[in-house]
Amino acid sequence: MKLLGIETSCDETAAAIVDGEGNILSNLVLSQLEEHRVFGGVVPEIAARAHLDHLPKLIEAALDDAGITIQDLDGVAATCGPGLIGGVMVGMMAGKAIAAARDIPFIGVNHLEAHALTPRLTDDVEFPYLLLLVSGGHTQILLAEDVGRYKLWGTTVDDALGECFDKSAKLMGLPYPGGPHLEKAAAQCADQAAALERFPLPRPLKGRKDCDFSFSGLKTAVRNHVEKLPPGKLRMEDVSAISFSFQCAVCETVADRAEKAIRRFRETYGKKITSPAFVACGGVAANMALRAALKDLTQRHDMSFIAPPVKLCSDNGAMIAWAGIERLKRGMTSPLDMPARPRWPLDEG
Repeated sequence: MKLLGIETSCDETAAAIVDGEGNILSNLVLSQLEEHRVFGGVVPEIAARAHLDHLPKLIEAALDDAGITIQDLDGVAATCGPGLIGGVMVGMMAGKAIAAARDIPFIGVNHLEAHALTPRLTDDVEFPYLLLLVSGGHTQILLAEDVGRYKLWGTTVDDALGECFDKSAKLMGLPYPGGPHLEKAAAQCADQAAALERFPLPRPLKGRKDCDFSFSGLKTAVRNHVEKLPPGKLRMEDVSAISFSFQCAVCETVADRAEKAIRRFRETYGKKITSPAFVACGGVAANMALRAALKDLTQRHDMSFIAPPVKLCSDNGAMIAWAGIERLKRGMTSPLDMPARPRWPLDEG
């Protein structure tokens, strides 16, 4: 079984070929960073046009890299949401066209489920598992019971964590996309104790009994500290110190929320699961400080911590193809009139 996976939900055009055993035969991602950098964020119309321009050649290249032709495909999976609707439609219609022309199954994939299932591609994680989904648009804790079966245990009441990273980085004058640059700046902090004392930041919702998140107050606190600094271009020492304090606040906040979910998971399943797993996925799961904090947390609770390789945390076609394979194996195909969905909660199936 070989599936083509197409991802066009935001600002990366991606195509990949994955087989039924979980071997990634090709995985190509074309970034649009330069097109959007001048705007400091993704412009939906520019993103959609870039997908339209580049997707056909990217699909051809993915087939070539895998050493197969379009005749060898057993199905096509494409993101049908959530995401920027123009871009989603470009990839979805391309996938439908190939499936119709070849008379093979089409699988419309929820982009969030593709992230959620990636650890089953890379680490063969067994259901059920606890899932932390952290990206530019979503911050959620879910119980993953099976393909298409998720229960939402916690979500952000305002900003997503990735958005908070990017906007905080922008406040400090760091380049777009801000998250990776903020992580690099934090690593350059020379006096960590002094940074935490000089730039104290809140831990939103820490200690609450539920598993929800809030990050708007953290972003506002960063702005307040930046505005108190001398006018003009910020010194790198100050940027590094604020970045380190910010990252510490994020790690402590997320770990607190995750611990509430772990306790609930233990109460729900007790000792029925011999190898319980806590999974982190999505673009922000590439942050090494956050990974370290979550790994330490899960070790204290005798759970395995699993996060995909960094290159599979960001949007890619392999995760879409694998989600398609998981669904195709269960007979969960999609009609060719399936609509694109700008919003598609994962717990809706």
